[in-house]
Amino acid sequence: MSRSSKQDPNATYTAFREVGRVIRTVQLLRYLSDAPLRRRVTAATNKVEAFNGFSQWLGFGNRGVLADNDPVEQKKAMKFNALLTNAVIFHNALDIAEIVRQLLEEGWTIEPEELAHISPYPTEHINRFGEYSTHELGIQLEAYDPKLDVDFTRLREENLTSEGFGRAA
Repeated sequence: MSRSSKQDPNATYTAFREVGRVIRTVQLLRYLSDAPLRRRVTAATNKVEAFNGFSQWLGFGNRGVLADNDPVEQKKAMKFNALLTNAVIFHNALDIAEIVRQLLEEGWTIEPEELAHISPYPTEHINRFGEYSTHELGIQLEAYDPKLDVDFTRLREENLTSEGFGRAA
């Protein structure tokens, strides 16, 4: 019996593997020939790496090593670190927005391109091993104001050109 008349159980796998190789080759060629795409990919990768580095820096306990073999405890440790990271990023964003508001009140002109390059991952102001005061726990904070008087429509219209992405993160 010839091979073509007999159904090969691996023929489907082989066909999909070859299609996958073709798609991967086309994408690789597109990536190599498209400089703006490379800049966007690099910028996105830099942002992810910056976030991961920031998160790892915050998770200083045991240097981020999950010492417990229990998957539930490992998941809790990762979730707590993600919660801490997002809380600090939010706090940093509030601080940055407040500084921008102060500069605008002083008459400075803030361009959206300038804000696009500000990182929410500064660590200089964080004292991980310092003294922590609890007397402020009962203080009622002012409501968060999400409005920032900077016109970002130009950035949206330009769809964040690849030139700007090369300098991001």
